[in-house]
Amino acid sequence: MHEEHRAARALPTRRILPGASKEMRRTTGVAASAPRYAEPMDTLFSILHVVGAVFIVGPMAILPMTAMRAVRAGNGAQVAVLAKSTTIFSWLSLIVFLLGFGVMGMADEKYGLSFTTPWILWSIILYVVAFALTLFVVVPSMKKAAEALGASDGAEASKAGYPAIAAGSGIASLLLVVVVVLMVWKP
Repeated sequence: MHEEHRAARALPTRRILPGASKEMRRTTGVAASAPRYAEPMDTLFSILHVVGAVFIVGPMAILPMTAMRAVRAGNGAQVAVLAKSTTIFSWLSLIVFLLGFGVMGMADEKYGLSFTTPWILWSIILYVVAFALTLFVVVPSMKKAAEALGASDGAEASKAGYPAIAAGSGIASLLLVVVVVLMVWKP
């Protein structure tokens, strides 16, 4: 018995399946009492993905709403700055997107994750639609509103582009919320 205990301690301690029987652990060469630790790079990529989602994708969704307030106030210069900022954050959100692929690629094989896993596929599709809406509808509408506000000071100028900013940013934000739900729920 003492010899078996010593042999079990000498076995590798990685890639243990939770709930695996002692027989399975013995035949695969994995110690029965060894805990499973996350790989350092997997943890790093997961942290970067989540932090990036908060600090990059969050502003991508929120800045257009701030621009709507600036349009209502008639501040064309602020709308122009917010349009540029939204563009920058939208392009930076591709980093979060790519980090997500890194996290998926490093995931344990027992989860069977791939591009065709339904919740991953839907997350990709919804993110791409939100990204396109932001860059090709919301930002041009913000620029149009900034130009209209800079050219005149009338009440009509404050309405320029407002509906497109509101609709586009609202839909993009809802799509991004659905992506977060899919990432957490993993149906």
